[in-house]
Amino acid sequence: MTAYDDRDGLIWMDGDLIDWRDAKVHLLTHAMHYASSVFEGERAYNGKIFKSRAHSERLIASAEALDIPLQYSVDEIEKAKEETLKASGLKDAYVRALVWRGSGEDMGVASAKNPVHLAVAIWGWGAYYGDAKMQGAKLDIAEYKRPSPDTIPVHAKAAGLYMICTISKHKAEAKGCSDALFMDYRGYVAEATGANIFFVKDGEVHTPLADCFLNGITRQTVIQMLKDKRITVHERHIMPEEMESFEQCWLTGTAAEVTPVGEIGPYTFEVGALTRDIAESYEALVRA
Repeated sequence: MTAYDDRDGLIWMDGDLIDWRDAKVHLLTHAMHYASSVFEGERAYNGKIFKSRAHSERLIASAEALDIPLQYSVDEIEKAKEETLKASGLKDAYVRALVWRGSGEDMGVASAKNPVHLAVAIWGWGAYYGDAKMQGAKLDIAEYKRPSPDTIPVHAKAAGLYMICTISKHKAEAKGCSDALFMDYRGYVAEATGANIFFVKDGEVHTPLADCFLNGITRQTVIQMLKDKRITVHERHIMPEEMESFEQCWLTGTAAEVTPVGEIGPYTFEVGALTRDIAESYEALVRA
């Protein structure tokens, strides 16, 4: 595959569409050294970004959580995304909106004097887990744990929160797995490296309470879909050993969409009727 910095196309950066290969930042960009960056991952279907406004609102909230003064409104972010999608010529695409502190007068931890930037890049991206989307993903159990809300702004979609995700996913892939499952700082089941998780038992759905990790927009969408189907949903703390009794499992996320899970460590799950139904219903919803 072509490297992401060497592609044809246009990227929206600070108000202008520029050539893809010219979308560069300086070595001393603050975000590169101190992770002063937040982002959104979104998907467009049939030329329309799904839940676009909710993503733009969360981008602003994430920036505020990291004390990054973003000088763009929701409407302005929406316009930037629409302009970039149109310029891409794509109908089905992945959308990445990125906010970061650039290079300026500050190069220590503090960065109040440095400019804040906004960019939007769009590209074609298929199934995040490849064949696992149909067959069921295999997950490792991560060594790291999701941190306490007392230690970091856990509800922001912040670049720094993904460091342990990269480490854990690399270790998982080295074992032949698609991803890794995190426990939280208390030992409860939390989420995968870039997706929320759901379990099924006796026709009811159980999903970890999002009190120390990102309450994903896809997660919220799927919970509402389940409730509309009159399926009981339990948002609660789940102990790892409970996974032995669950019958089905799936992941949700903008990139993951709805992906069934076949294995997590020693635990196995069937790709059952409810999992398939939710995956098909979600696909129909995003393309409606």
